[in-house]
Amino acid sequence: MKIRSRAATAIAAAGLATALAACSSDSHSGADADASSGTASADGSGGLTVSHVHGMGIDPADGRLYVATHEGVIAVAEDGTAQRVGDAADYMGFAVIGPKTFLGSGHPAEGSGGHGNRGLIQSTDSGRTWKSLSLGGTSDFHSLEFAHNTVYGYDSTHGLLRVSADRTTWDSRARLAALDIAVSPKDRDLVLATTEDGVAASTDGGRTFDTGSGQVLAFLSWPEADALYGADLTGGLRRSTDGGTTWRKTGTVPGGRPQALTAVDAEHVLAATEEGVYESRDGGRTFTLRLPVSSAEGH
Repeated sequence: MKIRSRAATAIAAAGLATALAACSSDSHSGADADASSGTASADGSGGLTVSHVHGMGIDPADGRLYVATHEGVIAVAEDGTAQRVGDAADYMGFAVIGPKTFLGSGHPAEGSGGHGNRGLIQSTDSGRTWKSLSLGGTSDFHSLEFAHNTVYGYDSTHGLLRVSADRTTWDSRARLAALDIAVSPKDRDLVLATTEDGVAASTDGGRTFDTGSGQVLAFLSWPEADALYGADLTGGLRRSTDGGTTWRKTGTVPGGRPQALTAVDAEHVLAATEEGVYESRDGGRTFTLRLPVSSAEGH
């Protein structure tokens, strides 16, 4: 691993600390952004506003890109047109776990009623409708991972990792200040978290974590055992083939600071920044804009 200078590490850690503080202080009860419906093309035309991205995934049912945003879940077609598929709620944690099946969390649209923190919610129609499964009114998951038929969620309301095998009952595990988590696709007990001190690792399913060290990253995604991806605070995309011990920079995502990261497989990477959602089919060497983001503001 390359040795980072103390100054560079301090700057990166300070940036992540700021991001952590912004996420943990999010206590609004609903999305306050424009709730207008409509479509938009990749050049930003149309009436659909996207101000901040929280998650992304590819639905195996139709191969379409779905983007969880501050203004609802957006479906993006290959031709660049984009359309909100359901309500205009603020979707925070988000994961595509099967054909037409998504997990989410966050806050309801302004004026729609319901719990300010939605806990774990699930859609079985590609984001058009959602059902509350558990922890409604209690938890706001800012990161959701589905691995080994188990949900791993970082509950930002309590600064706590929670794990559930049935999506209803939860095991409370370590408390830590993290922005994102990732679970090894090979080992259910190996969990990583991005912290201001670096990537923290747990070898006991998230019950305890080390103090974090090495590369300071904002987001992680781990689709295959030898393909762990991380996004740093300047948009640099890094890959580890040894579970996070060493990292190699593969490229830079356009558009400034990252907002979300999802690696579909070892070569297919989705990354959101302040300016848009980008897609790479070559492991992060080159990127194509899929959806523009109009503003860096959001939660």
